[in-house]
Amino acid sequence: MANFSAQDVKNLREQTGCGMMDCKKALTESDGNFEKAVEFLREKGLAVAAKKADRVVAEGMVYAIADNTKKVGVILEVNAETDFVAKNDMFKEFVKGVAEVIMEQNPADVDALLACQMGNTTVDAELKDKILVIGENIKIRRFARYEGPCAAYIHAGGTHAVLLSFNTSDEIAVNPAFEACGRDVCMQIAAVNPAFVRESDVSADVIEKEKAILLAQIESDPKNANKPEQVKEKMITGKIGKFYKENCLVDQEFVKNPDITVGQYIENVAKELGGSIEVGSFVRYEKGEGIEKREDDFASEVASMVK
Repeated sequence: MANFSAQDVKNLREQTGCGMMDCKKALTESDGNFEKAVEFLREKGLAVAAKKADRVVAEGMVYAIADNTKKVGVILEVNAETDFVAKNDMFKEFVKGVAEVIMEQNPADVDALLACQMGNTTVDAELKDKILVIGENIKIRRFARYEGPCAAYIHAGGTHAVLLSFNTSDEIAVNPAFEACGRDVCMQIAAVNPAFVRESDVSADVIEKEKAILLAQIESDPKNANKPEQVKEKMITGKIGKFYKENCLVDQEFVKNPDITVGQYIENVAKELGGSIEVGSFVRYEKGEGIEKREDDFASEVASMVK
Protein backbone atom coordinates (compact mmCIF):
# COMPACT_ATOMS: atom_id res chain seq x y z
CA MET A 1 0.00 0.00 0.00
CA ALA A 2 1.35 3.46 -0.92
CA ASN A 3 2.64 5.47 2.01
CA PHE A 4 1.62 9.14 1.88
CA SER A 5 -0.14 11.63 4.14
CA ALA A 6 -3.02 14.06 3.80
CA GLN A 7 -0.37 16.81 3.67
CA ASP A 8 1.16 15.14 0.62
CA VAL A 9 -2.21 15.21 -1.10
CA LYS A 10 -2.60 18.87 -0.15
CA ASN A 11 0.86 19.76 -1.47
CA LEU A 12 0.26 17.95 -4.75
CA ARG A 13 -3.09 19.69 -5.14
CA GLU A 14 -1.51 23.11 -4.55
CA GLN A 15 1.27 22.48 -7.05
CA THR A 16 -0.86 21.05 -9.86
CA GLY A 17 -4.26 22.60 -9.21
CA CYS A 18 -5.89 19.20 -9.66
CA GLY A 19 -8.75 17.84 -7.57
CA MET A 20 -8.19 16.10 -4.25
CA MET A 21 -9.35 12.68 -5.50
CA ASP A 22 -7.17 12.95 -8.61
CA CYS A 23 -4.15 13.80 -6.43
CA LYS A 24 -4.88 10.92 -4.07
CA LYS A 25 -5.13 8.52 -6.99
CA ALA A 26 -1.89 9.86 -8.48
CA LEU A 27 0.00 9.29 -5.22
CA THR A 28 -1.50 5.82 -4.88
CA GLU A 29 -0.47 4.88 -8.42
CA SER A 30 3.01 6.34 -7.79
CA ASP A 31 3.56 4.56 -4.46
CA GLY A 32 3.70 7.91 -2.68
CA ASN A 33 6.46 9.34 -4.90
CA PHE A 34 5.68 13.04 -5.35
CA GLU A 35 7.56 13.57 -8.63
CA LYS A 36 6.04 10.47 -10.19
CA ALA A 37 2.60 11.62 -9.04
CA VAL A 38 3.11 14.94 -10.86
CA GLU A 39 4.15 13.02 -13.97
CA PHE A 40 1.09 10.79 -13.62
CA LEU A 41 -1.20 13.83 -13.56
CA ARG A 42 0.58 15.39 -16.52
CA GLU A 43 0.29 12.17 -18.51
CA LYS A 44 -3.42 12.05 -17.81
CA GLY A 45 -3.75 15.66 -18.91
CA LEU A 46 -5.07 16.70 -15.53
CA ALA A 47 -2.28 19.13 -14.70
CA VAL A 48 -2.65 20.69 -18.14
CA ALA A 49 -6.36 21.17 -17.51
CA ALA A 50 -5.65 22.73 -14.13
CA LYS A 51 -3.23 25.26 -15.63
CA LYS A 52 -5.96 26.40 -18.03
CA ALA A 53 -8.58 26.63 -15.30
CA ASP A 54 -8.11 30.35 -14.61
CA ARG A 55 -8.52 31.39 -18.24
CA VAL A 56 -11.69 33.35 -19.05
CA VAL A 57 -14.37 31.22 -20.72
CA ALA A 58 -17.16 33.33 -22.20
CA GLU A 59 -17.64 31.54 -25.54
CA GLY A 60 -18.75 27.96 -26.23
CA MET A 61 -22.43 27.14 -26.64
CA VAL A 62 -25.81 26.71 -25.02
CA TYR A 63 -27.84 23.61 -25.83
CA ALA A 64 -31.35 22.34 -25.18
CA ILE A 65 -33.16 19.08 -25.86
CA ALA A 66 -36.65 17.76 -25.10
CA ASP A 67 -37.72 14.11 -25.28
CA ASN A 68 -41.45 13.72 -24.77
CA THR A 69 -41.31 9.95 -24.93
CA LYS A 70 -39.07 10.06 -21.85
CA LYS A 71 -40.98 13.10 -20.52
CA VAL A 72 -37.84 15.11 -19.78
CA GLY A 73 -36.04 18.17 -21.12
CA VAL A 74 -32.61 19.67 -20.47
CA ILE A 75 -30.86 22.98 -21.13
CA LEU A 76 -27.21 23.67 -20.38
CA GLU A 77 -24.31 26.00 -21.06
CA VAL A 78 -20.76 24.83 -21.67
CA ASN A 79 -18.17 27.57 -22.08
CA ALA A 80 -14.79 27.71 -23.81
CA GLU A 81 -12.25 30.43 -24.50
CA THR A 82 -12.99 31.08 -28.19
CA ASP A 83 -16.06 30.87 -30.42
CA PHE A 84 -14.03 28.66 -32.74
CA VAL A 85 -14.40 25.78 -30.27
CA ALA A 86 -18.20 25.90 -30.55
CA LYS A 87 -17.81 24.78 -34.17
CA ASN A 88 -15.64 21.82 -33.16
CA ASP A 89 -17.51 18.52 -33.62
CA MET A 90 -15.74 16.97 -30.63
CA PHE A 91 -16.88 19.84 -28.41
CA LYS A 92 -20.46 19.67 -29.71
CA GLU A 93 -20.65 15.91 -29.15
CA PHE A 94 -19.34 16.39 -25.62
CA VAL A 95 -22.07 18.96 -24.88
CA LYS A 96 -24.76 16.63 -26.25
CA GLY A 97 -23.34 13.78 -24.21
CA VAL A 98 -23.47 15.86 -21.04
CA ALA A 99 -27.11 16.71 -21.80
CA GLU A 100 -27.87 12.99 -22.04
CA VAL A 101 -26.20 12.40 -18.68
CA ILE A 102 -28.35 15.14 -17.10
CA MET A 103 -31.46 13.60 -18.65
CA GLU A 104 -30.73 10.10 -17.39
CA GLN A 105 -29.05 10.72 -14.03
CA ASN A 106 -30.71 13.95 -12.83
CA PRO A 107 -27.76 15.47 -10.91
CA ALA A 108 -28.53 18.15 -8.33
CA ASP A 109 -25.93 20.67 -9.48
CA VAL A 110 -22.76 21.06 -11.55
CA ASP A 111 -20.54 19.43 -8.91
CA ALA A 112 -22.84 16.40 -8.82
CA LEU A 113 -22.89 16.36 -12.62
CA LEU A 114 -19.09 16.22 -12.80
CA ALA A 115 -19.16 13.09 -10.63
CA CYS A 116 -21.76 11.35 -12.84
CA GLN A 117 -20.86 8.35 -14.96
CA MET A 118 -20.29 9.12 -18.64
CA GLY A 119 -19.52 6.02 -20.64
CA ASN A 120 -16.66 4.20 -18.92
CA THR A 121 -15.53 7.25 -16.98
CA THR A 122 -16.93 10.39 -15.34
CA VAL A 123 -18.10 13.71 -16.77
CA ASP A 124 -15.18 15.39 -14.98
CA ALA A 125 -12.64 13.05 -16.58
CA GLU A 126 -14.21 13.54 -20.01
CA LEU A 127 -14.12 17.29 -19.52
CA LYS A 128 -10.42 17.25 -18.66
CA ASP A 129 -9.74 15.04 -21.65
CA LYS A 130 -11.46 17.58 -23.94
CA ILE A 131 -9.39 20.39 -22.40
CA LEU A 132 -6.24 18.43 -23.18
CA VAL A 133 -7.22 17.55 -26.75
CA ILE A 134 -8.88 20.84 -27.76
CA GLY A 135 -6.30 22.98 -25.95
CA GLU A 136 -8.67 25.44 -24.30
CA ASN A 137 -10.21 25.87 -20.88
CA ILE A 138 -13.74 24.41 -20.91
CA LYS A 139 -16.31 24.69 -18.13
CA ILE A 140 -19.81 23.39 -17.61
CA ARG A 141 -21.42 26.54 -16.28
CA ARG A 142 -25.08 25.72 -15.57
CA PHE A 143 -28.02 23.54 -16.48
CA ALA A 144 -31.71 23.01 -15.81
CA ARG A 145 -33.88 19.93 -16.15
CA TYR A 146 -37.67 19.67 -16.46
CA GLU A 147 -39.83 16.58 -16.18
CA GLY A 148 -43.07 16.28 -18.13
CA PRO A 149 -44.03 17.61 -21.58
CA CYS A 150 -41.34 20.01 -22.83
CA ALA A 151 -40.18 21.92 -25.87
CA ALA A 152 -36.66 23.06 -26.73
CA TYR A 153 -35.05 25.46 -29.16
CA ILE A 154 -31.44 26.28 -30.07
CA HIS A 155 -30.67 29.46 -32.00
CA ALA A 156 -27.73 30.02 -34.36
CA GLY A 157 -25.87 26.89 -33.38
CA GLY A 158 -25.85 27.66 -29.68
CA THR A 159 -25.86 31.42 -29.03
CA HIS A 160 -29.29 31.18 -27.36
CA ALA A 161 -31.33 28.25 -26.11
CA VAL A 162 -34.75 27.83 -24.50
CA LEU A 163 -36.36 25.02 -22.52
CA LEU A 164 -40.10 25.29 -21.94
CA SER A 165 -42.37 23.05 -19.87
CA PHE A 166 -46.10 22.50 -20.44
CA ASN A 167 -49.02 20.97 -18.62
CA THR A 168 -50.88 18.75 -21.09
CA SER A 169 -51.81 15.14 -21.73
CA ASP A 170 -49.38 12.44 -22.82
CA GLU A 171 -51.28 12.02 -26.08
CA ILE A 172 -50.95 15.69 -27.01
CA ALA A 173 -47.28 15.81 -25.89
CA VAL A 174 -46.20 13.42 -28.67
CA ASN A 175 -48.33 15.03 -31.38
CA PRO A 176 -46.29 16.79 -34.10
CA ALA A 177 -48.65 19.79 -33.92
CA PHE A 178 -47.83 20.21 -30.23
CA GLU A 179 -44.11 19.95 -30.97
CA ALA A 180 -44.45 22.66 -33.62
CA CYS A 181 -46.37 24.85 -31.16
CA GLY A 182 -43.72 24.33 -28.49
CA ARG A 183 -40.96 25.28 -30.91
CA ASP A 184 -42.85 28.43 -31.93
CA VAL A 185 -43.25 29.53 -28.31
CA CYS A 186 -39.60 28.75 -27.57
CA MET A 187 -38.59 30.92 -30.52
CA GLN A 188 -40.78 33.70 -29.11
CA ILE A 189 -38.94 33.45 -25.78
CA ALA A 190 -35.55 33.45 -27.50
CA ALA A 191 -36.42 36.53 -29.56
CA VAL A 192 -38.44 38.68 -27.12
CA ASN A 193 -37.02 37.49 -23.78
CA PRO A 194 -40.09 37.75 -21.50
CA ALA A 195 -39.44 37.99 -17.80
CA PHE A 196 -42.54 36.07 -16.65
CA VAL A 197 -45.01 33.48 -17.92
CA ARG A 198 -48.20 35.30 -16.82
CA GLU A 199 -49.43 38.22 -14.71
CA SER A 200 -49.81 36.09 -11.57
CA ASP A 201 -46.06 35.38 -11.67
CA VAL A 202 -45.21 39.07 -11.26
CA SER A 203 -44.57 39.84 -7.60
CA ALA A 204 -46.06 42.85 -5.79
CA ASP A 205 -42.53 44.19 -5.23
CA VAL A 206 -41.88 44.26 -8.98
CA ILE A 207 -45.13 46.12 -9.64
CA GLU A 208 -44.50 48.65 -6.87
CA LYS A 209 -41.03 49.34 -8.23
CA GLU A 210 -42.44 49.78 -11.74
CA LYS A 211 -45.13 52.14 -10.44
CA ALA A 212 -42.50 54.25 -8.67
CA ILE A 213 -40.51 54.51 -11.91
CA LEU A 214 -43.62 55.46 -13.91
CA LEU A 215 -44.64 58.09 -11.34
CA ALA A 216 -41.18 59.64 -11.48
CA GLN A 217 -41.40 59.77 -15.28
CA ILE A 218 -44.82 61.44 -15.16
CA GLU A 219 -43.74 64.03 -12.60
CA SER A 220 -40.61 64.88 -14.57
CA ASP A 221 -42.72 65.63 -17.64
CA PRO A 222 -43.90 69.30 -17.55
CA LYS A 223 -47.10 68.37 -19.41
CA ASN A 224 -48.13 65.84 -16.74
CA ALA A 225 -46.45 66.98 -13.52
CA ASN A 226 -49.37 69.17 -12.35
CA LYS A 227 -52.18 66.78 -13.21
CA PRO A 228 -54.43 65.55 -10.34
CA GLU A 229 -53.26 62.46 -8.47
CA GLN A 230 -56.22 60.37 -9.67
CA VAL A 231 -55.30 61.18 -13.27
CA LYS A 232 -51.71 60.13 -12.60
CA GLU A 233 -53.00 56.88 -11.07
CA LYS A 234 -55.04 56.13 -14.21
CA MET A 235 -52.00 56.82 -16.38
CA ILE A 236 -49.91 54.45 -14.25
CA THR A 237 -52.61 51.75 -14.39
CA GLY A 238 -52.60 51.95 -18.18
CA LYS A 239 -48.85 51.73 -18.34
CA ILE A 240 -48.82 48.73 -15.96
CA GLY A 241 -51.16 46.98 -18.39
CA LYS A 242 -48.61 47.64 -21.13
CA PHE A 243 -45.86 46.32 -18.82
CA TYR A 244 -47.74 43.02 -18.50
CA LYS A 245 -48.20 42.75 -22.28
CA GLU A 246 -44.51 43.35 -22.89
CA ASN A 247 -43.07 41.19 -20.10
CA CYS A 248 -45.49 38.27 -19.65
CA LEU A 249 -45.11 35.52 -22.25
CA VAL A 250 -48.77 34.58 -22.68
CA ASP A 251 -49.80 38.27 -22.99
CA GLN A 252 -47.19 39.17 -25.60
CA GLU A 253 -48.07 39.68 -29.24
CA PHE A 254 -47.23 36.44 -31.04
CA VAL A 255 -44.24 37.21 -33.26
CA LYS A 256 -45.47 34.97 -36.09
CA ASN A 257 -48.97 36.54 -35.98
CA PRO A 258 -49.18 39.90 -34.14
CA ASP A 259 -53.00 39.84 -34.37
CA ILE A 260 -53.12 37.34 -31.49
CA THR A 261 -51.24 36.83 -28.22
CA VAL A 262 -49.03 33.86 -27.44
CA GLY A 263 -51.70 32.65 -25.03
CA GLN A 264 -54.35 32.75 -27.75
CA TYR A 265 -52.06 30.88 -30.13
CA ILE A 266 -51.58 28.10 -27.57
CA GLU A 267 -55.33 27.95 -26.92
CA ASN A 268 -56.01 27.62 -30.65
CA VAL A 269 -53.59 24.69 -30.95
CA ALA A 270 -55.13 23.05 -27.87
CA LYS A 271 -58.62 23.28 -29.42
CA GLU A 272 -57.36 21.74 -32.66
CA LEU A 273 -55.88 18.84 -30.68
CA GLY A 274 -59.00 18.41 -28.54
CA GLY A 275 -57.41 19.05 -25.15
CA SER A 276 -55.73 21.68 -23.01
CA ILE A 277 -52.20 23.07 -23.12
CA GLU A 278 -50.85 25.32 -20.39
CA VAL A 279 -47.39 26.86 -20.15
CA GLY A 280 -45.54 25.74 -17.04
CA SER A 281 -42.22 27.56 -16.85
CA PHE A 282 -39.21 28.29 -19.02
CA VAL A 283 -35.45 28.81 -18.94
CA ARG A 284 -33.67 30.99 -21.47
CA TYR A 285 -29.86 30.89 -21.70
CA GLU A 286 -27.68 33.22 -23.71
CA LYS A 287 -24.09 32.15 -24.28
CA GLY A 288 -21.70 33.96 -21.97
CA GLU A 289 -24.32 36.28 -20.46
CA GLY A 290 -23.04 37.88 -17.27
CA ILE A 291 -19.44 36.77 -17.86
CA GLU A 292 -16.91 39.59 -18.09
CA LYS A 293 -14.99 38.91 -21.27
CA ARG A 294 -11.27 39.41 -21.43
CA GLU A 295 -10.23 42.44 -23.47
CA ASP A 296 -6.97 41.67 -25.24
CA ASP A 297 -4.70 44.49 -26.42
CA PHE A 298 -2.90 42.67 -29.24
CA ALA A 299 -0.60 45.57 -30.10
CA SER A 300 0.60 45.88 -26.50
CA GLU A 301 1.08 42.13 -26.25
CA VAL A 302 3.29 42.08 -29.37
CA ALA A 303 5.21 45.13 -28.14
CA SER A 304 5.93 43.47 -24.80
CA MET A 305 7.19 40.35 -26.59
CA VAL A 306 9.54 42.44 -28.74
CA LYS A 307 10.95 44.15 -25.66
